[in-house]
Amino acid sequence: MALDRLNESVPQPALSAKEAPKAPVWADPFWRGLAAQVAVVLGLLVFIWYIVENTRENLARLHIASGFNFVNNTAGFDVGFALIPYSATSTYGDALLVGFLNTLLVAGLGIVFATVIGFVMGILRLSNNWLVAKLATVYVETLRNIPLLLQLLFWYTAVLSPLPRPANSLTLFDVIFLNNRGLTLPKPVLGEGAGIPILVALVLGIIAAWALGRWAKTRLERTGRPFPSVIVGACLVVGLPILAFLVQGAPLTFEYAEETRFALRGGVNVVPELVALLLGLSLYTAAFIAEIVRSGILAVSKGQWEASEALGLERGPTLRLVVIPQAMRVIIPPLTSQYLNLTKNSSLAVAIAYPDLVAIGGTVLNQTGQAIEIVLVWMVVYVTLSLTTSLLMNWYNARKALVER
Repeated sequence: MALDRLNESVPQPALSAKEAPKAPVWADPFWRGLAAQVAVVLGLLVFIWYIVENTRENLARLHIASGFNFVNNTAGFDVGFALIPYSATSTYGDALLVGFLNTLLVAGLGIVFATVIGFVMGILRLSNNWLVAKLATVYVETLRNIPLLLQLLFWYTAVLSPLPRPANSLTLFDVIFLNNRGLTLPKPVLGEGAGIPILVALVLGIIAAWALGRWAKTRLERTGRPFPSVIVGACLVVGLPILAFLVQGAPLTFEYAEETRFALRGGVNVVPELVALLLGLSLYTAAFIAEIVRSGILAVSKGQWEASEALGLERGPTLRLVVIPQAMRVIIPPLTSQYLNLTKNSSLAVAIAYPDLVAIGGTVLNQTGQAIEIVLVWMVVYVTLSLTTSLLMNWYNARKALVER
C-alpha cells in the first residue's frame, strides 16, 4: 500500500507527441472549419448552376436568343445628348457606349462639384460667424433630408423647364443662347493636326508637375524650406499646352449657333437634363460630405489649434496647413462611400430623361428583349466604376495614413 501511494505521488513523465492519443477528425477544429467552407462553396456552386440552368430553360421555352450579337444591329433611335458622333443609324453597341460616357461625365463632374461644395459648407458650419454657420446648417439639414429624386424633379421641372422656347431664347452677345432646350455655346474647332502637339504638351506638363512636387517634398524634408509646387505645377499643366497652341499660330476657330424658326443649329448644347442632374447630385451629396468634413475637423485635437495660434498663425492658414491635413485621415474613408453613392445615384437620371447608361439600356432592352444581357452590362459597368473609385481612394488613403517609424 505504501509503495502504491509512493508511485502515485511521484510525477509521471509527459507523453510524447507520438504517444499522445489523437483526437478524432470530427473533433479537430481545423478539419471542421475546412469541411464547413467546402460545404458553403459547393452549395454556392449548386445554387449558381440552378440559376443558370433555370434561365437557359426559360429562354429556350420563350424562344429568346441569348448572347451579345445584337450590339451590331442598327439601333434606329436618336439620343438627345452624346459625347461622340451618334445617329439613328448607329448600332446598339454605339448607343450603350454613349450611355456609358454620359454616366461617366455626370459621375466625374458630380464628384468634383460635390467635393468643393461639401468642403466649403463643412468649414462654414464651424465658422465663428453665427449667421454663416446657421445658413450652412440649414443647407445641410434641408438637402440631405429631401429625397434625391424629388430634388432632381424640382431642378428639372420647376427651374429649367419654365425657360423660354428656342424662338424666344435669352441671348448674350448674340452667341450664347439659353432656352428650355439647354444652354448653347460657341463650339471651339481646332485646326487639323493641332490637337496632338497640345495633348503631348499636356502630358509633359503633368509629368513635370509630378516631378516638381516630389522634388519640393524632398527639399522640404531636408532643409525645411517650402516651395510653391502647387502653383508652379498648375502653371506647367496649363502653360505648356497654351505655349504649344501659340507656337502653332493659335489654330482655333469657333462654330456659332444659328437661329432657325424652331430651333438652334450648331454650337455646343448643354442640355437641361444634364444641368438638373448635376445640380441635384452635387448639392445632395455635398450635404453629406459637409458633415463628414465637419466631423473630421472636430476630430483634430484642440491643442493643434492652440499650438498654431502660439506660433502666430491665423485661422485660415491654420485650417489649411495644420488641421485639414490631419483631418483627411478621418475624412477619406466615409468620403469614398459618398463618391460611390453619387455614382450609383446617377442612375436616377432616367426620371428626368437624361440619356445615361440605364436610360439608353432600357430603350435597347425594350427593342431587343435582351434583358439578361442589358442587366449584366449595367451590373458590370457600375461594379467597375465603384471598384475603380474605391481603389483610387484607398491608394490616396494609404498615402495620407500615419506611418509608424
